[in-house]
Amino acid sequence: MFRAKPILLAAIALAAAQPALAQQKFENLDRIDSLVAMTVGANLGEPGGPVAPVDRRLKLAVCPTTPAVDGPMFGAAIVKCDALGWRIRVPLVAGASAAASGAVPRTAAANRFTPAARPAPAEHVVKRGDPVQLMAGNAAFSVSRVMIADEDGAVGETIRVREDKKSAPIFAQVVEMGLVRIPGFKDF
Repeated sequence: MFRAKPILLAAIALAAAQPALAQQKFENLDRIDSLVAMTVGANLGEPGGPVAPVDRRLKLAVCPTTPAVDGPMFGAAIVKCDALGWRIRVPLVAGASAAASGAVPRTAAANRFTPAARPAPAEHVVKRGDPVQLMAGNAAFSVSRVMIADEDGAVGETIRVREDKKSAPIFAQVVEMGLVRIPGFKDF
């Protein structure tokens, strides 16, 4: 009886600790949602904020440090854990510049009963089927190629372009009429 008591206490302690260990098994997705909202300066559904919460089916390993949030870049925020090597993309609602300039009041955008004022759509400078110059490079070099736009796009938007109908599409950012660039190459 004397030996059974310590074993029983150890089993109860292990059973009580089990839920705490299960919580630490995967990254807290609410924490990621909060980090994204703080970084972009807008809440869920607001212009410039996340389109939707991070998918709850994701099972990311717990990051030993605070995950880094980069962006907004090309309509999304990138959340990454450099220590473990995982990275996810969180799509953002269009219109961050309108919210930053004060064109859309935050209270109106956050209130689901009041229709939010929508910013005027940007003028498309690239139309579907237009030939565009695809640029890549930096201050030291540049490479260009003529491509065909798969969709309409305004300055700053990311669109698909391809070399011909059979080739795979490439995502490129519209710089000006007839000129797009590959994301990641900023100084050309």
